[in-house]
Amino acid sequence: MAELAALEDPKARAVNEKHGDDHGVNLGKLRAIAKRLKTQHGLARELWATGDTAARLLALLICRPKAFERAELDTMLREARAPKVHDWLVNYVVKKSPHAEDLRVAWLADADPVVASAGWALTTDRVAKRTEGLDLGKLLDVIEAEMKDAPDRLQWAMNHCLAQIGISHAEHRDRAIGIGERLEVLKDYPTPPNCTSPYAPVWITEMVRRQATG
Repeated sequence: MAELAALEDPKARAVNEKHGDDHGVNLGKLRAIAKRLKTQHGLARELWATGDTAARLLALLICRPKAFERAELDTMLREARAPKVHDWLVNYVVKKSPHAEDLRVAWLADADPVVASAGWALTTDRVAKRTEGLDLGKLLDVIEAEMKDAPDRLQWAMNHCLAQIGISHAEHRDRAIGIGERLEVLKDYPTPPNCTSPYAPVWITEMVRRQATG
């Protein structure tokens, strides 16, 4: 904890706080500490228990994802209110867990929009990698009905799923683009040069073009 505190950078904190993350540690330096520590699941649990955002990010880098019980992961997600902690928990830990599918289904139906966004993130991963058991048409129905008025984090996750369906599944592409055009979610999102817009019709079209030319 003292080592993490010594890495605190006010400029980094100012940037991170714009995204809702309350820490000022450079992530490259954080990863260097994790590389030195290697996997230490017990220490990871202790770091998580501090509640400190930088400590929790480090915990997620040195833990053993498959060692967490389902209930433990559920509790951790509900505690993870900083966006970066939430994202790393889902992507670095839950996706590698034997409980991932069970949690995906439970979180997708959760009343808390931040928890539900994790369910959608796991669903997007399934859409890209293995769709057995997924009803893509039904997912599009839900997105069409609920994405426009969803809170920001949930809306972002649903939009990613919409784009992934359009990118990965040609038979649903026209409908996915059509939903994006009608709802206009993230249409005016400020996108830096050389970056792809998160507006689903543009995102889908660009990624499909790259796949065709790559």
